[in-house]
Amino acid sequence: MSRNLSSSKELQKSIEDIMKKKQYENFNEWVTNFASNLPDIWNEKSAKELNSLANQSEKHSAIVIGRGPSINKHEHLKLLAASDYQGTIVCCDGKLADALNAGVTPDKFPKYFVATIDPYPTIKKHYEHEIIDSYGSKIKGIFTIITNPNVVERARQSGIQIHWIHSLFDYNEGIKSFNNLSALMIRAKNNLHGLPGIQTGGNVGTASWFIAWQILKCTTVALIGINHGWEEEDSWETIIYHNNKDEISKGVDRNSPSFNRLFKKIYNPDFNCNCILDPLFQFYSEALKEFIARSPEWVTTINATEGGSIFGERILSMKFSNFLEKYNS
Repeated sequence: MSRNLSSSKELQKSIEDIMKKKQYENFNEWVTNFASNLPDIWNEKSAKELNSLANQSEKHSAIVIGRGPSINKHEHLKLLAASDYQGTIVCCDGKLADALNAGVTPDKFPKYFVATIDPYPTIKKHYEHEIIDSYGSKIKGIFTIITNPNVVERARQSGIQIHWIHSLFDYNEGIKSFNNLSALMIRAKNNLHGLPGIQTGGNVGTASWFIAWQILKCTTVALIGINHGWEEEDSWETIIYHNNKDEISKGVDRNSPSFNRLFKKIYNPDFNCNCILDPLFQFYSEALKEFIARSPEWVTTINATEGGSIFGERILSMKFSNFLEKYNS
């Protein structure tokens, strides 16, 4: 094994170890969220009920909307709002207000879903917008059972219809896992067949890709705003801050070889551009690309971001305007 390959694998393992550590640091908070949500989970809908709502034909497509830098750079929301696209919209919570303000609304795109995966109370701000209150009753929300209850309540207040899922993170622990124990509690009353579970890759963008094909059964999934990387024009202060919050790269000298490995620049041959991957995005990018490579053969994933780090095995790349032209019905 070459030294570079060995260093790369060691770095990836270090990032994964840090992510797992942080996961279990928040474990008590996640259990508390679940306990608070349980009465509502018993009485509200499972996301299993959604697949028949999204699809009315043998072949159907979805667009996953994230908030990566390319979505504004290429005015993808403006293009979508002006299109005759007839498929499904799965919007990450952090981009919902922007999408609605841009004209990507459930009035024009009735198969409209929003996803929330993160368990943190700060996610509430994503739903504190008047325009979400205006359209909420026409949007179906997909929430993990460990979502902060204040976040779910704010979404309810806007009229969003709540549908629950499991986010799978410790199912490999078997019968003693939180995933298994929480599933048993949920099946104890109503939801006798349980809730669907998805892997999240640690972020709502990857989770929304899973939702599009695994929950909503869409056969083609296009990604916009799912860069999992930074543009070359983005400031180093912004990039480094993104990671210092999680203490992955705190204290690393910018002139050291370690810095270049932590914040590596890669070339995207599909769109002829460079992308900077910080440690978090390295983790997210590798996870999503592995999930795509292992997804069922009937799923087609299209990177329409026109940039970013998502390219490779079983990933088709095209400009978003070309996608809309090809999949407008």
